[in-house]
Amino acid sequence: MKKYDIRERALDFAVRSAKLTNKMLQSRAAIEYGKQLIRASASIGANIEEADGTLSRKDFINKMAIGRREARESRYWLHLIERVGLINDPKDKAELSWLRRESEEILLILSSIINKTRAKSDK
Repeated sequence: MKKYDIRERALDFAVRSAKLTNKMLQSRAAIEYGKQLIRASASIGANIEEADGTLSRKDFINKMAIGRREARESRYWLHLIERVGLINDPKDKAELSWLRRESEEILLILSSIINKTRAKSDK
């Protein structure tokens, strides 16, 4: 069953990203790319949480935009991990594919939230 709460989806994405990094082949690249993925994926949800505590629409949009940038960055690291071949197990490859798709969906959801908030601000 798909989760529709962006906070829960962002949290789940960060957890699953971190777990995937534990399954990567051990190499210098895996360590560095894994660290970057963990930071970027965790930052998505952190910025969504910060956005909910803002006092202005402008600050809300800014925090959501940072979350969107982190989703883009996560997508990049996942793509790089795949291209370098740091995941070998078929189950882990399936998880990597799921994470890549989820990063795209989170990016689209955050873009929609930003656009709708901007439209409200323009009225």
